Amino acid sequence: MTTHEPDALAKTTRINLLFDFYEPLLTEKQRTFLKYYFHDDYSLGEIAAESGISRQAVYEHVKRAEQVLEGYEAKLNLLTKHEAMQRLAAGLERQVAELPIDHTFKQRLLDDIEQLTKTEITCVTEVTNHGGI
Repeated sequence: MTTHEPDALAKTTRINLLFDFYEPLLTEKQRTFLKYYFHDDYSLGEIAAESGISRQAVYEHVKRAEQVLEGYEAKLNLLTKHEAMQRLAAGLERQVAELPIDHTFKQRLLDDIEQLTKTEITCVTEVTNHGGI
């Protein structure tokens, strides 16, 4: 394992998360190249062969699409807000689990927290899929 692999994994994870949030806002070409490169783990050469363009052109398309994703995140902060919501929900779940209250009531509170996080994801998906941004 080289010293760059953890950074590469972190970058891939981040791009995949950004892609999940902002995919509908990308062009078809951007979606295709990002899916091949980050989801399917194709090399630049494999994508070039598949697309009938040069490896350098693929590299430029991928880099540009990454910049577009980062630009959306810089303006909208959907991933940042989602991660904050997930941390808060996990903290609430831990606190509720420790409360000395009736099990049924405790479970209802935990179910409400879960529903809240699902609602947040649904709202983000609806906004990006329907051009609400």
